[in-house]
Amino acid sequence: RHPLVLLRARLAKMGIRKAAELRTWPHGRQARACGIVTHRQRPLTAKDTVFVTIEDETGPINVIIWNDLFERERKAIVESTLLAVHGVWQNVDGVMHLLARRVANRSELLGRLATASRDFH
Repeated sequence: RHPLVLLRARLAKMGIRKAAELRTWPHGRQARACGIVTHRQRPLTAKDTVFVTIEDETGPINVIIWNDLFERERKAIVESTLLAVHGVWQNVDGVMHLLARRVANRSELLGRLATASRDFH
């Protein structure tokens, strides 16, 4: 079982939605998501943009983080194993991602569970 299954009731009380639910949402809606960080990327071709993939029990969520937010929240973005994201849901022609406005490290909710991510490739 995915670790977030055990946290779902708590996350729901915080207004955090499942990836499967977000995939049904229209473009431009405010959204909150939380997931285990599986990838962090900052490609040279994507100037001033960081891409993070988080995963909950229903699948992945691609997160776009602009440089100003990355600079303010670098520690949370780089060190989190469980990342909460509040932002705007983007859904254009089947391409979906969450444009981050705020992020928070929620790794403490995982306790001692070990996780690993692929970072900055």
